[in-house]
Amino acid sequence: MKSLIIRNVGETMGQLKEGVSYVYESPDGGETIYAREFGGTERHLISISLNRRQQDKELADRQLWDDIRKQSETNEALKTALEHCILLYYIGKNGS
Repeated sequence: MKSLIIRNVGETMGQLKEGVSYVYESPDGGETIYAREFGGTERHLISISLNRRQQDKELADRQLWDDIRKQSETNEALKTALEHCILLYYIGKNGS
């Protein structure tokens, strides 16, 4: 985990307090950055990279489609709609 001590951050980071020393940490090589008061344990998320946001969105989309497929096993209307969606996908994919 990378750590960097920065003093007198001021109001530039939103909820952080002026005149307080903070430790900035990134457990994932800079994809997310957290701040905590020097000597404290409570962290505040202050930055998420565009790459990480995209990864989070893709994961949420995959989870949504997994949930839709599971629900379609017991919901006939959803099953039919999903079959139509798949058919439209292949028509569009093969037609372009």
